[in-house]
Amino acid sequence: MLLLTSAPAASAAGAGAEPHTLTLAAAVHVLPSAAESRDGYERTKFKHWNAGANPTDGCNTRAEVLIAEAVDAPEVATGCKLSGGRWWSYYDSKWVVSHSALDIDHMVPLAEAWDSGASQWTAQRREAYANDLGADASLVAVSAASNRSKADQDPAQWLPPATEARCRYTAEWVGTKLRWALTVDPIEYEALSQLAEGCLTTMVTYDPAA
Repeated sequence: MLLLTSAPAASAAGAGAEPHTLTLAAAVHVLPSAAESRDGYERTKFKHWNAGANPTDGCNTRAEVLIAEAVDAPEVATGCKLSGGRWWSYYDSKWVVSHSALDIDHMVPLAEAWDSGASQWTAQRREAYANDLGADASLVAVSAASNRSKADQDPAQWLPPATEARCRYTAEWVGTKLRWALTVDPIEYEALSQLAEGCLTTMVTYDPAA
């Protein structure tokens, strides 16, 4: 059984919110539905990477995700220079031993978030989304090749090449959309519903973002 781990209740994004736990199928069912529009999208409208959860440690959001998700911790030198370490890229079931070979993937890509409601957000909220350290699934360290293969596609268009990762990936996608109250379009909804049928024991736990 997969749990999409939620943020601590006191996190900046989800402070005061009660976590929700649903089966994947039920979580898909409660996703809000709307047509998508990319009008006006620019990647620069989502400021990242910022100074991260601890602005005094010299590590930006990207580095903080790398440190948090390392299976074998890297050494962290002055200025947050990383060396060593080892990571598991779950999208393609590969070990990665160089942080420079990793991308930090936005589980729901910035362009997809824009299409799904973020176009109506303030710049501050878009920055919070792009640097969301309050939920483990929002940002994920994966091989650059798998991230760039995904690009800005939703699960109707792209799924991890590692088939054993697809229930987890679908749950994390759905949980991220629910966390940020992002919508799905009909084609995306149908794809998620079909995926959920094959992931009957998968659970989604998420904290709504403030």
